Amino acid sequence: MKILNGEELVGFVKARQVRVVAEILASGERAPKLVIVRDNDSPVINKYVELKQQYGKDIGVEVVDAKVQTEELKEVVRKYSRDAGVDGIIVQLPLLEPEWTDAVVSLIAPEKDVDGLSGKGEFDSATATAINWLLAGYDIDLVGKKIAVVGYGRLVGKPLVRMWRAAGHDVTVFRRGSNLSELVNFEVVVSATGMAGLIESKMIRPGAVVVDAGTASEDGAMVGDVEEAVRERTDLVAITPRVGGVGPLTVGVLFEGVVRGSKGLIN
Repeated sequence: MKILNGEELVGFVKARQVRVVAEILASGERAPKLVIVRDNDSPVINKYVELKQQYGKDIGVEVVDAKVQTEELKEVVRKYSRDAGVDGIIVQLPLLEPEWTDAVVSLIAPEKDVDGLSGKGEFDSATATAINWLLAGYDIDLVGKKIAVVGYGRLVGKPLVRMWRAAGHDVTVFRRGSNLSELVNFEVVVSATGMAGLIESKMIRPGAVVVDAGTASEDGAMVGDVEEAVRERTDLVAITPRVGGVGPLTVGVLFEGVVRGSKGLIN
């Protein structure tokens, strides 16, 4: 069984980004700059921000953590969207007031929307792209496969389904209230709900590929949608680890956009 280790794959991406940023700095240009805008400091959010800060430090990209009050979000996003010294902006979700999400995200300048959340720029969803990179990196071919995507959120499920259907793949969406026992009929299962342990072993057929893109905090630990009993099986083709699957590559995709923006490669 293959372990879909995003931490391993992102090492190759990061090594190339280090070289590109070094070339930018050697040419006398400023360092690329990413701004993370948030109003939430939950343990999960803090962890995500720390990971991005460390990644930026590793490759030479400046990362600004703009933690503000909810009512300040719009103006802060507007400010950084106008700032020529900023190459990428992320609104770290979820917000404390989720109903603010669309209004805030829509204010990100399209050429700086490296998370692909607004849908207005040339960037696809970073997490959806990371899932594609992960499967391709481990030679998982989706052609002719029956694919299930559990969860239809704006961060993962919706853009991933759109991306895969556009590529001609056979994708079925499982939303809240869907009969998850039917997952046993699918060869590829991607879950992104943030509901710990939602996907049980009995729901997964032998020979399946399982991608756990959900994250939640349970007793202070990061957990995913897939219960650990699934990872203990030996009859699967491939599965993501509990930690280090999709997440590391998502960060790599985000910084790819920041570096491209810094080099003037975004229209």
